[in-house]
Amino acid sequence: MNKMDDFYFYIMTIIATSVAIFLIRLLHVLYLTGKSRRLKSPQPLSTLIVLGSGGHTAEMMNLLSVLQMDRFTPRFYIAAATDNMSLQKARVFEDSLLHKKVIKGSSAQFMQIYRSREVGQSYVTSVWTTLLATTHALWLMVKIRPQVVMNLSLARVFFSSLVILQHA
Repeated sequence: MNKMDDFYFYIMTIIATSVAIFLIRLLHVLYLTGKSRRLKSPQPLSTLIVLGSGGHTAEMMNLLSVLQMDRFTPRFYIAAATDNMSLQKARVFEDSLLHKKVIKGSSAQFMQIYRSREVGQSYVTSVWTTLLATTHALWLMVKIRPQVVMNLSLARVFFSSLVILQHA
């Protein structure tokens, strides 16, 4: 019976400690949400913008047009190596920002990335191309080290997860 009492004591201690930690964290979060944070001068954020075909580039350009572009500097536009239109649209967008004087100088860079699988490619050969594309994406993430990743396609969730893993 003594072992059962010890077991219940340990369980109750763990539960009480967990509840105490939870309550302390809750009170801390509530305390911080009540305070107003005033940043003197927000720093620009290095931004990776992933473009895609099939209307995703137009959607991304619409999204970017409503943002404060001076907050997202430098900007790195990435599109598939076989996508001929997306980077052209991004260049036109950046030129329009310069002409409208929304930004002072161009800080945009345009890059291409390997596709993991082309339309109609067999699944057997897509294993190799997926490994190649993943290696290329990892290399770009190490090179760019973005603070913000913007994408619109579910197919690019893996690319975004690389950023999360890198900064974890």
